Amino acid sequence: MSPIGSTKIDAEQMQTWLQSPYDTESVASFKAGPGIQKLQLKFDIDKLQQCYRDLQHQLEDLGSGFHVMALTRRPGVEKATPEDNCGRFWTRVDDSYTEVPRDVMVDESAYSEFNPLFADTYLAEVYTQLIARFPIGRMRVLGKDPYNCNSWHRDPEPRLHIPIFTNPGSLFIVNHHCTHLPADGSVYFTDTRGYHTALNGGEDSRVHIVAALPYAGQQVSDAQALANKD
Repeated sequence: MSPIGSTKIDAEQMQTWLQSPYDTESVASFKAGPGIQKLQLKFDIDKLQQCYRDLQHQLEDLGSGFHVMALTRRPGVEKATPEDNCGRFWTRVDDSYTEVPRDVMVDESAYSEFNPLFADTYLAEVYTQLIARFPIGRMRVLGKDPYNCNSWHRDPEPRLHIPIFTNPGSLFIVNHHCTHLPADGSVYFTDTRGYHTALNGGEDSRVHIVAALPYAGQQVSDAQALANKD
C-alpha cells in the first residue's frame, strides 16, 4: 500500500507543532476532566502522613509492586480472604478489542464495618467523614512501588482517591483524561466505570486511600457489560 497524505501539508504541520509552546508546569498539578473531579472535602495531610508512617507495618504485600491495608471489612470477618483484595473488572487483552471479565464480582456494600484495628487513628476520622456523605464499600490504603502501572481496565463502581504520598510522576488516567493528584489532603472522585489506569513513573512510592462507592443502581453488572459489548 502506498503512503497516503500530502508531503507538503505534513511538513508544514510539523513546523507549526514545533513552534507551539510546550508545557512542563501544569502537569505537576491537578486538572479536572471527564470522569475525575476534586471534592470540597479536605483532610489534614500532615495527620494523614503521620498516621501512615505509624501504621505502614500493617501493609500487606500483594506482589508485583502493590501493597494494601484494608480499612473496612465484612462484619465479623477478622482475617481477609484473597477475594477481599481482588474483584470484578473488565479489560481488553488483544487487538480484537473484545472486552473480557476478570476476577469475581464483589458486593462492595457488604464491607460496612470499619476495621477496629484502626479505631483510634486519624483514618477513623476520615472514614467517619466519608460515610456521612457517601455509601462506602471497600476502603483501603493502596501502595504502588516506583515505576509501576495498573492494567487498563474498568470497574463496576466509581472510587474516591485520597493521596497520602505521591510524586510528580504519579498519574491517574480515566479514558482520555490524564492528571496528577497532589497529596494535599484533597479527595478526588474517579469514575472508574470507564477505562482507567494508575501509574507511578516516579522514584518514590505512591500511597492513596481508595474507597469504592457502591451507589444503588449505579454499579455495572455483568449483564450490562455484556450488553454494552454487543
